[in-house]
Amino acid sequence: MMITYLALGIIIILLVIILVLVYKTSADANQQQQLANQLQHLHTQVSRIEQAVKQEIATNRQEGNETARHARNELSTSLRAFGEQVNKSVEDFNRLQKENFWALMQKQSEQNQNTSVKLDHIREVVERKISELQAGNEKKLDEMRATVDEKLQKTLETRLGESFKIVSERLEAVHKGLGDMQQLATGVGDLKRVLTNVKTRGIMGEYQLENLLEQLLTVEQYAKNVKTKEGSNAVVEFAVKLPGKDSRESIVWLPVDSKFPKEDFELLTDAYDKASPELIEELRRNFVRSMKKCALDIASKYIAPPNTTDFAILFLPFESLYAEVLRTPGLFEQIQREYKIIITGPTTLSALLNSLQMGFRTLAIEKRSSEVWQLLGAVKAEFVTFGGILDKTQKKLQEASNVIDEAGRRSRAIERKLRDVQELPAEQGLLDNKAYD
Repeated sequence: MMITYLALGIIIILLVIILVLVYKTSADANQQQQLANQLQHLHTQVSRIEQAVKQEIATNRQEGNETARHARNELSTSLRAFGEQVNKSVEDFNRLQKENFWALMQKQSEQNQNTSVKLDHIREVVERKISELQAGNEKKLDEMRATVDEKLQKTLETRLGESFKIVSERLEAVHKGLGDMQQLATGVGDLKRVLTNVKTRGIMGEYQLENLLEQLLTVEQYAKNVKTKEGSNAVVEFAVKLPGKDSRESIVWLPVDSKFPKEDFELLTDAYDKASPELIEELRRNFVRSMKKCALDIASKYIAPPNTTDFAILFLPFESLYAEVLRTPGLFEQIQREYKIIITGPTTLSALLNSLQMGFRTLAIEKRSSEVWQLLGAVKAEFVTFGGILDKTQKKLQEASNVIDEAGRRSRAIERKLRDVQELPAEQGLLDNKAYD
């Protein structure tokens, strides 16, 4: 049907095109009449074709309806047969399912009965075992309780006894410590009273300085209470002996004196604790003046070149005091530069004395080296004499060797002479030997 409509449309389009072309190309009336006739004929043909097409369409519609009706009848018949088949299959499946369900229910019932019997048996066994276990546990718990009570009682008594013993010992130690602290407080008070006395304080610094000198130097390397300046009665506490330049027997003294500006140092320490910058600065100036005064005192009393070195040592008996000197900017260098005084503490003095000890050892080695050189000269002279004796001995040995060689030659000559002497028969020789025996 679609093809028919398509053909009809194409024919109409062709007719319209022909009509337009004819109108454009022909202006004659006759031709227009002919064309009109042709168009009329064409219109008649188109009408006839249209009726044929409509009739064909109606026929096709009727045939389609008939075909659809037959198809619906066949589909209805097929569906009815399929429904009957499905119903039959469902009934068979339900019957089979019901049979299987009843069989399953029967098996499940049997299994439940068997399981119930087994569970009852297991319950009886478990209850019996639990009863036995409870009885055994109660018995063991009673035994453990008795043992634990006994051990706890014994341990508690032991621990309490030890604790009381430790407490009593600690109390005794505390009591003893309190006594020691009281003695220490008494000793601190005595030390404070000692340090308050200027003379006693100086003796303590002198004693500490003497201990350092005794530990690091020999008795021959330093002296005590030495007058280093001619025409002065000032006596330095200690002076180290140094060799002079002109002669090894001459001595140059190195003065060593101890100082302890206690008051200014303690006031400065208290100012540090109070954290007062103005007070610290003022007390530091006082401390600097005290140190310069001590340095000036040593320089004016004990330094007298060439009898002494051109510098001296100021010993501070405490490291904190020496640290305060180093903490003050420029104080150490100023005293060394202006007063020719080297400030030392216990540690720095020990290092200085160790270096001096190394110098003393070097001088001793130098002195011993000259003695060794003289000894080597004497050994050299004796060695020359010993060489002469060796030469004489060699000559004597050569003469003895010549004599021995001559004796060997004589012995060989005698042997050659004795070869011609006839030997005695063996039996005769034996008889002579027996007779001789």
